[in-house]
Amino acid sequence: MDAVMKGLSIQSGAYAAVLWRSIIGAAGMGAIFFARGGRWPGPAALRLHIARAGVAGISVLLFFWGLARVPMAESVALTFLAPLIALYLAGLFLGEKLQRAVVGGSILACIGVAVLALGEFSIHASTDHVLGAIALLAASVSYAGSLILLRMQAQLAAPLEVAFFTSLVLGAMLLPGAPWFAGLPAPGQLPAIVAAAIFGSISAMLLAWAYAHAEAQLLSTVEYTAFVWAAILGWLVFGEAVGVYTFAGAALIIAGCLVAVRGPVAPAPQTEAAA
Repeated sequence: MDAVMKGLSIQSGAYAAVLWRSIIGAAGMGAIFFARGGRWPGPAALRLHIARAGVAGISVLLFFWGLARVPMAESVALTFLAPLIALYLAGLFLGEKLQRAVVGGSILACIGVAVLALGEFSIHASTDHVLGAIALLAASVSYAGSLILLRMQAQLAAPLEVAFFTSLVLGAMLLPGAPWFAGLPAPGQLPAIVAAAIFGSISAMLLAWAYAHAEAQLLSTVEYTAFVWAAILGWLVFGEAVGVYTFAGAALIIAGCLVAVRGPVAPAPQTEAAA
C-alpha cells in the first residue's frame, strides 16, 4: 500500500491520495459490512471510531506527505519511534505494565534516529528532504496514539467494522477540503486508488484482529518487518538505494525497541466482538 500511495502522492498530493483511497475503501467495506448484517455502532464504539480516525488521519496525511519526499526505507525507519511511544501510552491509558528496560531501549532507539537522520541529511541536504523527515517523525507520534486507540477500539468492534468506520470517518473528514486540496482523480489513477483501498482495508482488519488478541506493546514491534518490504519496494518501484545510515539507524531503533519489550507479555482476553 505504501508503494502505491507514494506514487499517488507524488502525482496528486497526499491529501487527494488519502481522500480517494478512504472514499473507495468506505464504499467497498460498507457494502460488505451491511451485507453481512452489520449495524450502526453504539455511542461508545462510535466515539472511538471517530477519535481513532481523527488521530490516524493526521498520521497518514503526514506520513504520505513525507513519503513523497523521502525514500521508502528511510521513511518507514523514521516511523519506528511509534512503538516506543506506544509503550508509554499503553501504560498511561491501558494500564499495561511497562518493563524496566523501556528507558534503556528508548535511549538506544533515539540514538538510532539521530544516526539515521543526521547521516542521511548529510547526503540528501535539501529542504524537501528535511521537511519530509520532520513530517514523518510527527506522523510516528500521531501513529502511536492511533495504536492505543486501536487497542481500545478492537475490544468493542469486530475487524470489519473497524476497517469500515476508519475509512468512512476519515473520508468524511477530508471531503470538505477537496475543492481546495484535491481534485477528481484521473481515470488512469483509479486502478491504483482501488488497489490502495483494498490493501488498506485488509491491513485495517488484520490489525484490528491482532490488537484484540494481544497487548499493544508486543504487536507494535512486529511492524519492524515493514522496513524489509519498504527497502525492497522502494528499490524495485522507485529505484531508491538504501544508504548505510538508514541501515545502521534502523538497526539501532529496532534493537532499542526489542530491548524495551523483552520479557513475557500476557495475552489479552478475547471479546465477543473480536471473536
